[in-house]
Amino acid sequence: MALRPLVGLTTSVTFGSHPERAYVNAAYVRAVQAAGGVPVLLPPHLDEAACVALWTRLDALVLTGGGDVDPAHFGEMPHAKVYEVSAERDELELGLTRRALDDGVPLLAICRGIQVLNIALGGTLYQDIPSEPGSSIDHSQKAPRHQPTHRVKVMGEGTRLGSVVGATELEVNSFHHQAIKRLGTGLREVAWAEDGIIEGVEMGGAQPFVLGVQWHPEDLVDRDAAARALFTAVVDAARRRTR
Repeated sequence: MALRPLVGLTTSVTFGSHPERAYVNAAYVRAVQAAGGVPVLLPPHLDEAACVALWTRLDALVLTGGGDVDPAHFGEMPHAKVYEVSAERDELELGLTRRALDDGVPLLAICRGIQVLNIALGGTLYQDIPSEPGSSIDHSQKAPRHQPTHRVKVMGEGTRLGSVVGATELEVNSFHHQAIKRLGTGLREVAWAEDGIIEGVEMGGAQPFVLGVQWHPEDLVDRDAAARALFTAVVDAARRRTR
């Protein structure tokens, strides 16, 4: 039987409800399992000892979507539209991202995740796309999550993302009001919406597998080969690391 690597999934947290909960959309769990991985949830409430104990067992990391990162992490005051900031989640995810980069652990960063990755490497964000830089595209779609609503151009030649998805243009869904502004150190932009918003990044060099996408492939896997390929790629990278 093929080895099933352990893939860490970060979680969201509830705001203003009792009891407090940590959760992740089931689509992430199903997507990782369908790709051959075993999902392991990583709530922000883990203490350092628990986090270290889990980290030594994980073969890959997926940073999931959710609320905004505190702009203090990139030296700015919060925009009025910033919402659902969790100091615990920020601390955990920025720490895990840096550990993954230091340890060569395969990393797939999705939506909020691509923003966390960028901030961890010293980059900044547009805190609210409609007010800065502005866009004709509704990046916070009202359509169902499984429905693509805009196109993304992918740099094909010489990029990991292009190799994984096997296309230079994708139809994607969109659930974000923030986006990468200044790239973090070592990141390369490799996909863009038609308005110029960065939709994909990656790292080369010694890093074995680091990809970030601004859309939500976990909600597209039932009908989109490129979405499935992203999860297959991170699980395959994790499997190679465990050999």
